[in-house]
Amino acid sequence: MTPRRLYLIRHGETDWNAARRLQGRLDIPLNDRGRAQSARCGKILRALIAAGGRTADEFAFISSPLSRARETMEIARAELGLTPKQYVVDVRLAEMSFGRWEGLTYEEVKARDRAGLAMRERDKWNCSPPDGESYAMLCARVRDWHAALAGDAIVAAHGGVARALMVVLGVRAPAEAPLGAIEQGVVYEFAPGAMSRHD
Repeated sequence: MTPRRLYLIRHGETDWNAARRLQGRLDIPLNDRGRAQSARCGKILRALIAAGGRTADEFAFISSPLSRARETMEIARAELGLTPKQYVVDVRLAEMSFGRWEGLTYEEVKARDRAGLAMRERDKWNCSPPDGESYAMLCARVRDWHAALAGDAIVAAHGGVARALMVVLGVRAPAEAPLGAIEQGVVYEFAPGAMSRHD
C-alpha cells in the first residue's frame, strides 16, 4: 500500500498560547496573530500541493472539534480557494486534556501541584494530570484515527496530536515525542518514519 501523505497544521495562536496557559480541551478562540498564521499555512499548503502536481480536492480535510482548530482549517481552506466549512470534524483529533491544570500556567501548576508536576516530568508520556489525559491515552485515539484514514489528508489539530503522530508513524520514541516545540504558522508533513516542516 502506498504511504498516505499527511499535512498537519497546529492551530494558530490564541491569547492563552501567548500567556503560556494550558488549554487542553477548553475552547479558546484564535487571536489576530493566530488568524494570520492560519492564512500563512493555507499559502504554504497551496505551494506544497502545486509542487506535487496535485489539486486540493484530492485531499481529505479533517479538523479537531475545538474552535481554534476549526477556524484554522476554515481560513486555510479559504486560502486554497475552497469552501471554508466543507471539512470533516473528528473528536479523536481533540487536544489532550490537562484536567484540573487547564487554564493554569506552568508556574501556577508548580505552585498548586508540585508533586503531580514532578511525577509528570519523570514520565511525561505515561503520566496524566489530575482528571486529565496522558500522551499514551491521546496516542491510542490518534492511532485509531490514523488506522481508519483512507487516503491523503490535510489536518488542523494540536501540538499533542502532532506528538502522538510522531509515535504512531515511528518518527520518535514515546519518551522523546513530548520534547521540543510544535510551532504555529507552519505545516508539518508526516510519512512513515519521517516528519518535515514547511514554512
